Amino acid sequence: MQYDLIAIGDVTTDCFIKLKTAEELTLHGVAELCMPFGTKLEYESATEVQATGNSANAALCVAKLGISAALVSSVGDDGNGKKVMESLQSRGVGIEYVTVHQNMKTNYYYILQHGAERTILLKHEPYPKAIPPFSEQPHWLYFSSAGDVEFQNSVGRYCSSNGIKLAFQPNTDQIDFGYEALKDVYAATTIFICNKEESQQILKTQDGDMKKLLDGIRALGPKIAVITDGRNGASIQTDAGSWSVPMYPDPAPPVSRTGAGDVSASTTVAYIAKGMEPQDALLRGMINSAAGVQAIHAQLGTLTPEQIEEWYAKRPADFQATQI
Repeated sequence: MQYDLIAIGDVTTDCFIKLKTAEELTLHGVAELCMPFGTKLEYESATEVQATGNSANAALCVAKLGISAALVSSVGDDGNGKKVMESLQSRGVGIEYVTVHQNMKTNYYYILQHGAERTILLKHEPYPKAIPPFSEQPHWLYFSSAGDVEFQNSVGRYCSSNGIKLAFQPNTDQIDFGYEALKDVYAATTIFICNKEESQQILKTQDGDMKKLLDGIRALGPKIAVITDGRNGASIQTDAGSWSVPMYPDPAPPVSRTGAGDVSASTTVAYIAKGMEPQDALLRGMINSAAGVQAIHAQLGTLTPEQIEEWYAKRPADFQATQI
């Protein structure tokens, strides 16, 4: 079948370990999670969430919003791999492009949760990467967290050669690679999403002016740039102009912010794919993210389109896109 969107990226299982004995300290300007060393510590709970990772989160989110979606990824032939496949399929994400690798393990993360924030212990299995032969070309590819530089650039070239729109939400490794190493990806990108600090790293600048950062990202190739800025909301730029939007107020104290960025990014992409004006799509992304953080993982708290519009109808007066 022809999917509206196919996401490409690593998939994992997250194990959330809610800590009881920990504190956050700031040393040399860096927030650190601190616990007693060389002893036994009780923890409050441990909860597994299946089928996580930037691209898997995106596929699950857009599927709930009525966008037909599939995932290109890899799992091992173990119990966690089976659970990941079942979780994706039960929530409406196509799994025909998820490869099961014999005698390999499925990616598994340990997430040390302290309040609404967390530190993630990760390990990626060395799966081979390749773009599969799609039965029909999708309208969009959503790309994050996958493979070496050559594979990543091949995704960009594939989109350019086949007229496919590309949403690029780089993970930490992709940010560290830098623009020069991933030129083919940037050149093919329709919409690019990152946070403010990541945009400064990409552009090699300390300038915090959001308009300049948006200009800089779009100068690298993306047609639309989205930059998030924590509690300050997010900004978006297209050929038509630049807008900033605030955060949607939390209906209750957040349970966990894990996956919130993936939800806001993929929701924005979904509504742009539906034909909504980008700045209005970003407002929906902020709403879905606010809902997501009420769950232990944001992908478990996302809304349907009808629920998003209900939240939008109840928005505060200042929850609107402002041109910058």
